[in-house]
Amino acid sequence: MFSNIRTSLANKEIITSLTNKLNLGTENIISRIAFAYSVSSDKQLELKDIKDSKGKEYNAKVLFGEYTDYYIAIIALQYGIYAHDKDIGRYVKMHVDDGLELLNQEFQSNHNTTGFEFIASKMLI
Repeated sequence: MFSNIRTSLANKEIITSLTNKLNLGTENIISRIAFAYSVSSDKQLELKDIKDSKGKEYNAKVLFGEYTDYYIAIIALQYGIYAHDKDIGRYVKMHVDDGLELLNQEFQSNHNTTGFEFIASKMLI
């Protein structure tokens, strides 16, 4: 299990920008959505590609609330590792960073889309 993660420095600004633009709640909610968006793409991120840890810091309970074990299980299943693997936190961090970058790209190309419209469009697949 992990106790804290830190986003990349570049994603620190993206979190603030998306939080203000999307009006979906606090920064941890945007990071939670980013995590889910990245994981839903089914890509396997490589530990060797991990970004810096100079950005926004979250502890596990703030990031995932009372559902931390479920989020960890998602990573464990996606990567075929144990939930107590020493790299779980690193995978979580990479998916938060990846998801923030994906969301940022999405909203730069769709300026008028609201946070609710984005989430609703992804649920209707």
